[in-house]
Amino acid sequence: MAGQMAVNLGASLWGPLKELWETVDGAILRRQTESVHLLDLQLKKHKPHFLSLFRNPPKSADQKEKVRKASTEGIAIQGQQGSRLLPEQLLTEAFILSDLFDIGEMAALELLLTGEQQQPQFPGLTRGLVAVLLYWDGKLCVANSLRTLIQSRHGKTFTLDLSGELVALTTRFTDELMNQGLTKRILALVSEISVAKEFERLQKERGLGNEKHRKEVGDLIKECRQALADSLFAWTCQSPLTKDDTLALIGHLETVTAQADGSLDSVNLALVMALLYCLDVSFIEQGTEDREDLLQALPLLTERQYVSAVHSRLMDNQPWKLPGLQAVCKLAWALTLRVLSQLPQGSALVEFTEADEGLADQALLGDVFLFIKEGMLGCDNFTQEEFYIRRLHSLITDFLALMPMKVKQLRNRADEDARLVHISLQMDSELPSSLRKDLEHLMLLIGEFYSKDQFGLELGLEFWCPTESLQHTTLQGSYLGMALQRPPHKQVVLSKFVRQMGDLLPSTLYISYLRMLKGLSNGPQCAHYCFSLLKTNGATHSDNIQGVSGSPVSWEHFFHSLMLYHENLRRDLPNPDAAQYRHPPLRGITQRELEALTSFLQLLTTIITWSENARLALCEHPQWTPVVVMLGLLQCSVPPILKAELLHCLAAFGKSPEIAASLWPSLEYTQILQTVRVPGQRQAAGIEVELSEIESSSEEYPLTRAFCHLISTLVESSMPVNLGAGLRVPGFQPYLDFLRESVFLPFTTRAYRRPAEKWEVADAVLEVFHKLLRDYEPQPSDFIQEMVELQGEQVPTHKLPGHNIMFHLLNESPMLALCLSLLEEGVRQLDTYAPFPGKKHLESAVLRCLCLLDLTLQKEVVFMDLLRESQASLLVSPLEQLLQGVSSQTRRADHIVNIARYLYHSSSNPEAAFQSAKILRRIANYPNIQMRLVGDFTHDQTVSEKLMAGFVECLDNEEAEEALETEDESDTQKKVSRIRHETQIHILNLLITSLELKSPNLALYLLGYEVKKPVSSTNLQDPGVLGCPRSCLHAILSLLQRGTEKRSGPILTQQAPHLAELCYQVIYQLCACPDTSGPTMRYLRTSQDFLFSHLQHLPFILPGNQIAALSQMSWLMKTAAIELRVTSLNRQRSHTQRLVSLLLDDQPHAQHASEGESVMEEETRSVSGFLHFDTVSKVRRKLLSVLDAIDFSQDMPELLQLDFFERAQIEQVISNCEHMNEQGHTVCNVKLLHRVLVAEVNALQGMAAIGQRPLLMEEVNSILQQVVERNRVRRSLSAKRHALQSWRSLVETLLSACPADLLPADERQLIIRDLLLDLHDKVLSEDAAGELMPIVAGAVFTLTAHLSQSVLSEQQQVAGLEASSGFASIANSALHLILRKLLNFILCTGGGYQRLRAHLYGSLLYYLQIAQKPEEPDTLQSGKAMWERLTAPEDGFSKLQRENLAIIESYGKALMEIVCRDACDGHEISRMLALAVLDRILSIDRQNQWLVYVCNSGYLRSLVESLRQDDVALQGLLTPQPPILKPLYLYESKMALLTRVAKTSQGAVELLRCGLMALLMECQVFDMVPDSDAHRLMRDPSGFIPSPMDRYRQILLPTLRLLQVILTSVSINHQQGAAQVLQWLIVHADTVQSLLRRQELSLGALQELSLLTGIISKTALPGVLEMGGEVNGAALLEFQGHITRFQRLCLSLLSRLAGSERERLLKQAEIEAPAESAERREEMEVAMLQVCANIMEYCQTLLVQSSAQAQFSICLFSPSGGEPAGRDGGRSDLSSSLPPMVYSRAPSLGLVLYLLKTAAGDFFQFHQSHRQSLGKLQGLDQLPPEELKELCQGLVSGPGGVEKISSVQRSLLAKRRLVQLINNRAKLLALCSYVIETCLFVLWRHLEYYLLHYTPSDPKDSMLTGAGSFRTRLADDSFGALQAGGGRGLGLSKVSQQDLDQLKGDMAAGFGEALQRKLLEVESSYSQVRSRYTFIQALVRRIRGLLRQPKS
Repeated sequence: MAGQMAVNLGASLWGPLKELWETVDGAILRRQTESVHLLDLQLKKHKPHFLSLFRNPPKSADQKEKVRKASTEGIAIQGQQGSRLLPEQLLTEAFILSDLFDIGEMAALELLLTGEQQQPQFPGLTRGLVAVLLYWDGKLCVANSLRTLIQSRHGKTFTLDLSGELVALTTRFTDELMNQGLTKRILALVSEISVAKEFERLQKERGLGNEKHRKEVGDLIKECRQALADSLFAWTCQSPLTKDDTLALIGHLETVTAQADGSLDSVNLALVMALLYCLDVSFIEQGTEDREDLLQALPLLTERQYVSAVHSRLMDNQPWKLPGLQAVCKLAWALTLRVLSQLPQGSALVEFTEADEGLADQALLGDVFLFIKEGMLGCDNFTQEEFYIRRLHSLITDFLALMPMKVKQLRNRADEDARLVHISLQMDSELPSSLRKDLEHLMLLIGEFYSKDQFGLELGLEFWCPTESLQHTTLQGSYLGMALQRPPHKQVVLSKFVRQMGDLLPSTLYISYLRMLKGLSNGPQCAHYCFSLLKTNGATHSDNIQGVSGSPVSWEHFFHSLMLYHENLRRDLPNPDAAQYRHPPLRGITQRELEALTSFLQLLTTIITWSENARLALCEHPQWTPVVVMLGLLQCSVPPILKAELLHCLAAFGKSPEIAASLWPSLEYTQILQTVRVPGQRQAAGIEVELSEIESSSEEYPLTRAFCHLISTLVESSMPVNLGAGLRVPGFQPYLDFLRESVFLPFTTRAYRRPAEKWEVADAVLEVFHKLLRDYEPQPSDFIQEMVELQGEQVPTHKLPGHNIMFHLLNESPMLALCLSLLEEGVRQLDTYAPFPGKKHLESAVLRCLCLLDLTLQKEVVFMDLLRESQASLLVSPLEQLLQGVSSQTRRADHIVNIARYLYHSSSNPEAAFQSAKILRRIANYPNIQMRLVGDFTHDQTVSEKLMAGFVECLDNEEAEEALETEDESDTQKKVSRIRHETQIHILNLLITSLELKSPNLALYLLGYEVKKPVSSTNLQDPGVLGCPRSCLHAILSLLQRGTEKRSGPILTQQAPHLAELCYQVIYQLCACPDTSGPTMRYLRTSQDFLFSHLQHLPFILPGNQIAALSQMSWLMKTAAIELRVTSLNRQRSHTQRLVSLLLDDQPHAQHASEGESVMEEETRSVSGFLHFDTVSKVRRKLLSVLDAIDFSQDMPELLQLDFFERAQIEQVISNCEHMNEQGHTVCNVKLLHRVLVAEVNALQGMAAIGQRPLLMEEVNSILQQVVERNRVRRSLSAKRHALQSWRSLVETLLSACPADLLPADERQLIIRDLLLDLHDKVLSEDAAGELMPIVAGAVFTLTAHLSQSVLSEQQQVAGLEASSGFASIANSALHLILRKLLNFILCTGGGYQRLRAHLYGSLLYYLQIAQKPEEPDTLQSGKAMWERLTAPEDGFSKLQRENLAIIESYGKALMEIVCRDACDGHEISRMLALAVLDRILSIDRQNQWLVYVCNSGYLRSLVESLRQDDVALQGLLTPQPPILKPLYLYESKMALLTRVAKTSQGAVELLRCGLMALLMECQVFDMVPDSDAHRLMRDPSGFIPSPMDRYRQILLPTLRLLQVILTSVSINHQQGAAQVLQWLIVHADTVQSLLRRQELSLGALQELSLLTGIISKTALPGVLEMGGEVNGAALLEFQGHITRFQRLCLSLLSRLAGSERERLLKQAEIEAPAESAERREEMEVAMLQVCANIMEYCQTLLVQSSAQAQFSICLFSPSGGEPAGRDGGRSDLSSSLPPMVYSRAPSLGLVLYLLKTAAGDFFQFHQSHRQSLGKLQGLDQLPPEELKELCQGLVSGPGGVEKISSVQRSLLAKRRLVQLINNRAKLLALCSYVIETCLFVLWRHLEYYLLHYTPSDPKDSMLTGAGSFRTRLADDSFGALQAGGGRGLGLSKVSQQDLDQLKGDMAAGFGEALQRKLLEVESSYSQVRSRYTFIQALVRRIRGLLRQPKS
């Protein structure tokens, strides 16, 4: 038992029933194919509910007990573990509810619990009140389902066009219900349930809440009764009831009573109509294909008992409660019997059918027609139901057609009565009592019935039988297949009836006949026939003299009478100043005449309203001149009622613009509204007097309303500019003033006999204002005050009426105040939820006020701009500020709040809510107002809740539907749902606009964020949790979430694509805004699982609306990208993992079924799942299928084909009409364009133009269509761009922001491969749109970068395991494919798109980087011999590189051409990247094909020559504040490429041939060395812009490198290059010398020096100049001088660097930049050693070149063996102690020895460091973490950077640092070894010379004495002479023998055993593997020998 007693939280009386209704609605009304199966299941499940309709679950003691104990023992809840304790209060309420509705206790408890759950949806109600609503809502769901099921049956009256399967299902089901007694149950329920009774019960138990709740409960109960009655009606429409059921229905109708006004209520009306359909046999005539089957099923024909029972029941003369109703049923039965008697089957029923006459008589005695008119047509619902109208039409027409004798009797009786009336009037006696008015009633009924035609059926056409064939196709009768076909018999009879009744019409029937005609002329064709009838009626008698004696029902008669009245009354026109004016003249119009006149005027109005032909024919009739006569009558003294009719009639005439144009002057002329005062006239005349004196005193205002209606119509047709010219200031102003000052402003203060009329007046006048403002467009001319001459003086003209209204609404005018108070009054009335007289007109007036405000807000911007420009003296305030003013009624600033409150009434007033949302959205654009609005909205708690509920209700609305542009507006249901949808759109746009403004703003309040605390502190909850109300965010999410659990995906994306797009945008904005991001993403992730549930349905495919689908996906993907980034940062690994695998997996998922899915869904899914999933091994990755959904092709509209307009001009006009729309697209304003073009067409003059007007308009139309198409294309492209960009950002986030270990390298590479190949395939297809290429190129760039990174990191991790098969996880073939596509992409972008190619070049560089061999540690063990290296198998890198090159070369010249062209010209970044690509390809191009092309095609020369422009740009860069650094970067790229070219001898020669050196010599930038101290203060604080000195180095160093490479590449015998380089050095000699002399040696300076000395060492040689050729003697001498200076400077530099400066510089570097110390120090060490090596090499070259033997050698070092002082780094050396001139001395040999010693010492230090690092590298895994951290420190920027990176990254970085260290040490070792070798050589040559070949001078000759300290000063000339190779030792003449002995001693001391051992060790440990083995050994031996020589 416990199991069944579990509480269902969905409430068995509501939840399941709601589901049932949704299924029925989906299957039958929305035609969802998948719902048929569901429907079957639901019907089986809910059959008991239908069988025991509305029966509640019974109470039981058991349940009562169970519920009672729920507070102590708890109660089980379905779907939840254990039991739950419920509060006592809840149980008490449950028992009350149980008693109230007489339902089981458990059911009551469930309702309450569900009520509690649903409470947030109903703000302001308690759970009990919500439970009441749910109870009745559940009932309504059953009733609605029943009605819909019955409507879907197959039958005789209508069809819903459903599938056969569905109809069979519902028919079978409803038949079963019917057999179980459904009819009686429905009738019982309809009698039982009544709103009053239910309210009484609820009132007792306090079950009714506020007004809204009362209304909702009342509506639900009414709808339940209505749905039940409708079910029965729908059944009888389709199939007959059984005998018992029919009798039961008749029995029920016997007891029915009427409402207070004598009409039936809508429920009883439905039941009456049901009975009429039971007795209906008219379908027999229709002859449809299933007629036979229907006849078989008709009990009237097949069951005798049925006929007999019904007959006896209706013949029974027992009076019913409503005799009229009994009469209707009798008449219907009589007509049925009459039809049956005419059928062959009817012969068996003769005994019944003969009674038809008698029954008809009884019905007539019962005043049947009067009852139908008052009791049935009087019911509001009657006109809403098409099948009521059709049935009643057939009833009336059958009576006229089937019982002609009865009709004749009625006419005879009427004639008789008319005679009696006539006699009694003449005799002045009483009227006879026996008068019957049956015919009059019949005519009035016909008039009334056909005058309302809501569905446009034009049923009245059956009464018109055209006598002549009509040529006009639109006017053919409904039956007319051909013009002369014989009309059906019935139509002939009916038409005869209309004609005969008009013949010799008795006066008593005159009015009713006119009313009948008025009804029958309702419709375009009917009006035409009626017009013809009245025309022909008069024509027969036109020969009469008077014409009055013709038929009284004819135009002739009517207009003649009007003219007579006018003649008569005009004579009585009094003098307006006469006192008796107010007393109407005696000879007036009698009451009966008045009625007849108004009837005829109404008939005339109807005819001309419908038929334009009639309008023009009557207006232009020369004798009748109706407009003139009517205007004349308006001036006469006739009752206001008649005047009103006349005005209405004039308004109908005014519908034609041509008549309207002539009506205005006539109206002005007759002064109906007095616009010109006659001088001396004491008081006003015309309508003003009528209003103020006559209408106000009688408290009825028909004339005023009619006047407003007339003006409204005329204003729409034509607007007079010069109205009244000559007599007054021309224009419309007086009319506007009257309407505003006399009608609108005082309307609230006047008295009204009929309360509704107050709102009718307001509505009528506001309609005029609305039209005037709607058609007004502010123009500059409106603000210029023009003058007009009037009676000789200049007076200002009036402005346009729209301008005037704008002016009043932009000021605190009474008009604005009244509009606002009207809005307040309106919302107050609506809040009562009670019906009141004039409600419809009040709502309409309010709507017009809202429209006025909206139009003003829309136009005020242009208005104010024009006003400012014109400098007119008007004062206006923006409306949005006026709306913040204080209301006079409430004394609060609540205007905007009042406007917003209309949203709360969106269910009853969708249009007002729509306008309200529109206004709020316009106001929301102003940030300053938003802040105040938030305050106003939240100021009062109850109002705040209501406002929030209003917004939420509008968003939640389920009836909203997105309309397609092609749909027609005729269907009101569609129109309303479109308005609801537009309201949602406006609210979402309001949110989007507000979210962009600073907080607090409206959006934050509406979406449920904190507005009084910091936004980020918000804690979002589900509605109802912690008292959190339901906010717009919840509404948006519930809109989006509908359907996400099903396979079809979110329903909204398909049903309302634009709405869904905006919803996703709001969510994205919330996630992207820093303040709201945290709370939003937390809520979406935890409470909703929003992103996962939506992303799994990507891509959204909407065949009809691709643009919206793309936008939806864009916002969703952007949100997903944020989510991935955030979860990765917060280490929420599982979330990230889940999304990543959803987006990237290519393995099928078992789709998770969410809890919400029903069991049935599970079954279908498991079946389809089994079929669908398990057979497929791989599925498309989600990201790729999204990419598939973006169609890259775009169909462009073809060019305009114009015959009349000039294309260029039209294009200009179109571009002038373009503007940016809200989404940021540039689109053309089609309405504006239309106006411009139509104005252009209208401006054409002459007959030809008029003739061609249709053709012109056609062309205008084609232009507009073209523009619409263009707009669509633009929107489409924009959407595609947006989608691609979002896709790209999602891909990039996935690859870069997500933790690397989520995607293992192999998986990552495959994903990137797939993405790259797909992207390329799409972009390379023939029809891909160029606009999308840049984004694709960007994506390709990032993807290639990630691919390259992934492959490289994978190789680093598996280094050492050389995989020969291929490379990393991605196969070489895939890489080649990517390369081919990339190159194709580059080729297809051909000429344009250079910026785009920048991305592609970047991609190509990344790609080529993959095949670059990573840096390997130099282990100094080159164990392999050369032969082994040559024969070794090719490694993966070389193989890939070779294949890459082959692919690149297969593209031939085309690719070369594009890359070279981009390298030479265009955008800087593209050029740099193109240069880099060239560089990269040249470096791998072993065959030099590219090099040959670059050289031969002239691109190389072009590049070289571009250095001339670069020179100018670079000079500008050396100013302290450079403009931009682009030229510098470009120059660096260019030099890098030239250096690459120079690396091959062929390239170097080509460069020299192109005149590279000459250009470099011309460059002046090299001479602009900045002053380093001056600019130290100018440092860029960010450190991004380098200092001027650094910039100079960036210019100089590439050039020096290039020169060095050229020198290396140009082979030794080719001295041409060296000579040119030397010339460059000499041209820039000053610069070079200043650099060599530089005092401060930073790292940059050292790098400069290392390159400079390298170049000097190769060029500044004695032999070079001769090779340069053609140099004359003087130049040669100058050049030699320069060379000498270079030599001297180099040697002095050596003395600095080899000596003391070295340690000091290294220390200084450490102090300056401690962070980068390690690496800087290493670089400085290398640079210094390099400089020393270069200078030593220079010395060696000089020595070797001067002579092969020592005795002829030159001396570079003085013979002194003393070492430089200050080894400790103290500054006691030459540089500080001696003046600078000392630098020109030759350094001592001791320096060389010192250098040798230091080099030897350093060598071992470096060697050991190298070994240690190598050891660490081999045992990297065993290194302690501290050491790893230390190694990484230099490579990671920022404090704590090392802590943040993962361990894998850390070991990779450490490995990279170790390789760097090892290679640095290897480089230093090589340099040390070289320095040692050159030092030894130089030492040996000098010692050999000094000690063996030199003859010392005598000490006596010496001028200077002093032994050890003696140093020879080598005079400049001697030094130069030495170098020239002339004499030798001339400068050494001062060296004495003593000096030489000293030298020998010092040397012997310095070059001791220890040093020799060290040197030999260097050789053994290092030089062994090099080629110069034993060189050191030999030199050491020789020097040792020299030093040991005995003294000679």
